[in-house]
Amino acid sequence: MPRSNASFLILLPLALAVNLSAQNKPEAPEYDIKEHYTKYEYRIPMRDGVHLFTAVYVPKDSARAYPFLIDRTPYSVRPYGVDLYRTRPGPSPEFDKAGYIFVFQDVRGRYMSEGTFIEMRPHIDNKKTKQDVDDASDLYDTIDWLLKNVPNNNGNAGIWGISYPGFFTSASIIDSHPALKAASPQAPMTDLFMGDDAYHGGAFMLNANFGFYAFFKPQENPQLPPKTPVPFDYRTKDGYEFYLNAGPIGNLSKYLEGKSALFDDQMRHNTYDDYWKARNLAPHLKNIHCAVLTVGGWFDAEDLQGPFSTFHAIDKNNSGIFNALVIGPWVHGGWGFYDGERLGRVKFGFNTGEYYRKNILFPFFEQYLKGNSDAKLPKAYVFETGTNVWRRYSAWPPKEAESKTLYFLAGGGLSFDPPASQSPAYDEYISDPAKPVPFVNYVEISVPQEYMVSDQRFASSRTDVLVYQTPVLEEDVTIAGPVLPRLFVSTTGTDSDWDVKLIDVYPPDYPELDEIKPDDRNKRPSDVGAPSFTMGGYQQLVRGEPFRGKFRHSFEKPEPFTPGKIEEIGFTMQDVNHTFRRGHRIMVQIQSSWFPLTDRNPQTFVNIPDAKSSDFVKATERVYHAKGQASGIVVGVLASPGVAEEHK
Repeated sequence: MPRSNASFLILLPLALAVNLSAQNKPEAPEYDIKEHYTKYEYRIPMRDGVHLFTAVYVPKDSARAYPFLIDRTPYSVRPYGVDLYRTRPGPSPEFDKAGYIFVFQDVRGRYMSEGTFIEMRPHIDNKKTKQDVDDASDLYDTIDWLLKNVPNNNGNAGIWGISYPGFFTSASIIDSHPALKAASPQAPMTDLFMGDDAYHGGAFMLNANFGFYAFFKPQENPQLPPKTPVPFDYRTKDGYEFYLNAGPIGNLSKYLEGKSALFDDQMRHNTYDDYWKARNLAPHLKNIHCAVLTVGGWFDAEDLQGPFSTFHAIDKNNSGIFNALVIGPWVHGGWGFYDGERLGRVKFGFNTGEYYRKNILFPFFEQYLKGNSDAKLPKAYVFETGTNVWRRYSAWPPKEAESKTLYFLAGGGLSFDPPASQSPAYDEYISDPAKPVPFVNYVEISVPQEYMVSDQRFASSRTDVLVYQTPVLEEDVTIAGPVLPRLFVSTTGTDSDWDVKLIDVYPPDYPELDEIKPDDRNKRPSDVGAPSFTMGGYQQLVRGEPFRGKFRHSFEKPEPFTPGKIEEIGFTMQDVNHTFRRGHRIMVQIQSSWFPLTDRNPQTFVNIPDAKSSDFVKATERVYHAKGQASGIVVGVLASPGVAEEHK
């Protein structure tokens, strides 16, 4: 979504931006939807008597029948009114021109639909009465009604959606309607506590969640969206300043003026309790009978984990269906409308977004909804960053990946060879919650999409960040799959975060970005410009993940640290598929704050939403790297990644 409006910066609403970005473009559309489609609006009855507001775009050409392509959303099916049209109803222009019956539905309790909205409504496996409803039953009833009441359909239906609509896609295909033939959950939330929007490694994703719930609030339905949304007034453009001055996170609810219920649920359910377990969709992804194409982005700051969790759960519980995974070099929802040729200062070589839309997503739906030619999609269609090529795999992670450990060594070394010394060895730093490590080195009120590849040189120079790096690589090193830190640590406090960052260090002679227009290169400057940015030595974040130490044994029952006691911590960071090129270095950074991406750990064992300012104390953190206490990260190394996919 547009990054200029702070209230729309964060999390799930980017799914809405896929439609709004097209809807708000000033230039004339290439394909006039109003000329080729007729729009209808319905209130479709569900089995419990609730009516869901649904907008339907039907092709005017009645010479052939068309499949339904459904998008269920909590962000409004705007524009409302049969005379007001979206300029791009399909996932891409190819769909608009090919002809589909596009269906947009406000989910229960949002905007013009009746009923009560429940955050990630839990699925009901055993429905006993008509009052036992969930998203699966709502889609079933919707398809049933559409088949009977919208003429000229071919009897097939598909569903897709990005972010929260991605979750509604996954949740809706359980116990599939016989007419449902294809689904594409994209950036779907799967388990909010386990690595999706709310918590990562037990740490609360502070900036993203407050920014989201500052505008995503409970509604009294039915209601139309406001004509002019009023953004939350932070009274500063500096998120670091805003959240630090707010103090303990429990203070934030008062800023939401009596409409903090949804935010409070996320903040105060800070262990893996029944609230989260009921909303973990993965165990319920069963009895799915349609083809599924799950999509995600390597640099999705909100829902990177969800696509992998959804893909693996469907694979485990539903044999005999087509189930595939697509992961590209994209931010949250970026595959829907961005070129995907670059992210910030990191380039990917070509228009990866257009390639995906034309050569992957469109052929998938054409095959399963219209019976057109085989899309010839692999089990896993994955973009490899670093080399910037598409790879086809028969499984994800690739079966060929060999598990190896990158060990921390004395003097800041990093090696696949373990430390030889038996004597105690450690590095230490002082973590101060009053001066937390920022997650970007520039002023930003929101979570900038660029942070997932942002330059980490600012952090490596801090005294509260440990740095380990390999010598210059003599050959390419390709890693694929999850990254698994295994750390031996101690703290003088009773709790601590351990934030781990995997980084690609560019060589000193790396080419500079050519950002000067050709016509301006030989012109004499008219003024003193800003300092130039040097790509040589760029420390590109490849993957970063926090871990709250009190959850080292269980996310359900946190435990304090004994000050000074050495303990082993192991956790799973999200997947990567990256090649560290010859001449580069591999770096790992360790720190105990990442602010305000995550909330601050007081470093005393308390219930953090109830923490007082006096609970926040300095602590000395140690990371050990002797032979018997060999800290490091476990990665899957591909000796030969395979043949690169040609992009057209």
